[in-house]
Amino acid sequence: MTTRLDSDDIRGLVLGLALPSMVAQFVSVLYSIVDRMYIGNIAVIGETALAGVGVCGPILTMISAFASLIGIGGGPLVSIRLGQKRERDAEDIVSDCFIFLSVISVLVMGLSFLLKDRLLLWFGASEAVFPYADEYMSWYLSGTVFALLSTGMNQFIICQGYSGTAMRSVLLGAVLNIVLDPIFIFVFSMDVKGAAIATVLSQLASCIYVLGFLFGPKTRLRIHIRRPALRNFKNVCRLGLTPFLIIAFDNVMLISLNAMITKYGAGAEGDMLLSCNTILQSFMLIITMPLGGITGGTQTILGYNYGAGRPDRIRQAQRYIMVLGFVFCLIMFIIAQTVPDIFIRIFTRDVEYIELTRQITRIYTLGVLLLPFQYAITDGFTGMGIFKYAFALSAWRKIIYFACVFLIPPAFGVRSIFYCEPLSDTIGPIVSIVVYMTLGQRLLRRLSPDRENG
Repeated sequence: MTTRLDSDDIRGLVLGLALPSMVAQFVSVLYSIVDRMYIGNIAVIGETALAGVGVCGPILTMISAFASLIGIGGGPLVSIRLGQKRERDAEDIVSDCFIFLSVISVLVMGLSFLLKDRLLLWFGASEAVFPYADEYMSWYLSGTVFALLSTGMNQFIICQGYSGTAMRSVLLGAVLNIVLDPIFIFVFSMDVKGAAIATVLSQLASCIYVLGFLFGPKTRLRIHIRRPALRNFKNVCRLGLTPFLIIAFDNVMLISLNAMITKYGAGAEGDMLLSCNTILQSFMLIITMPLGGITGGTQTILGYNYGAGRPDRIRQAQRYIMVLGFVFCLIMFIIAQTVPDIFIRIFTRDVEYIELTRQITRIYTLGVLLLPFQYAITDGFTGMGIFKYAFALSAWRKIIYFACVFLIPPAFGVRSIFYCEPLSDTIGPIVSIVVYMTLGQRLLRRLSPDRENG
């Protein structure tokens, strides 16, 4: 792996790490999409139950941000240490992160159960929607430890260059979920509860696969049970705080979106918009998750060469990452604007729901073409350990979104709320590009081979 990152053609490295990571993220989206697809097609209760799962979605994804706190926080540090030829230190970080994440997972699960009912009510569950949201979330939370460990520790497989292994771990869980969902939902007549149980079992399978690899002989950096170093915990949290807050804020934004839809949507219209928004957010996951796979999966290249003091290879890699991300987003933009019905009809056959979801999907995706630059720049800074730039640029985009979510509905009506995304997806990336071309390039010019990173 060291020789490859030191000398291999950058384009080949980017494609070799980005494509498996992109596929893995795309497959991981199937966890939520398959659940929602089957739930939306349950007789009689389908649309209402789908709204309930939609309310749960942002809350559960916010919980998963703790996997990013440790996984994405520790992954770049491991890459940088490998670039500095400090393999023993890199292995210590992997081992310590396993302990950190195990403890955090148990604490998060316990706290989530205590706050579950309040969270659902605070963040958009109406009286009709609450029973389905409560049942789904209650069962889903029982697998919190499996979900966080499989997602977080998978980052330490990616940062060693084993992108194919990381992809297979996600593929295992997604395929199992696809198989189990119809069995539990329809064959066993468990409805929403069945979807959640199928997901938990799938996450358990992925967790076993990931930990089996990191404890086994095939990995370069193995997990060793040891007393964790507080220094490593501080460094991981310092760097992981940026992706943690980014994911947390993303989901607070979606929670706010649901809450404002419930507030300004009149009764049945509000529940209908929640259902349509659930389908819309499922479509957005097909864009943002694989895009994040491209930019997150290639952080290994950036972190390694930052540690090795190779700004030339960092610039080359960033160019290829941006081009690859733009091509992907261009394809998804064309689909969203021309044939969104192909995706929407997976969830519902109701003509009124299809028409409304088509309208809001076309609005919500207007700014998608600039997203690859935002992702590449913020994830790039994170991969190189420059967390303050990554956080500031991401926070700026979130501020725009929040302002639009709270200002647009009272002024222009609840259906206009979906313009919040294209506005933030346009203004945010423009600022990020300016910062990258000025401050970012200045940092790379000062980079020297003997630079210490921390």
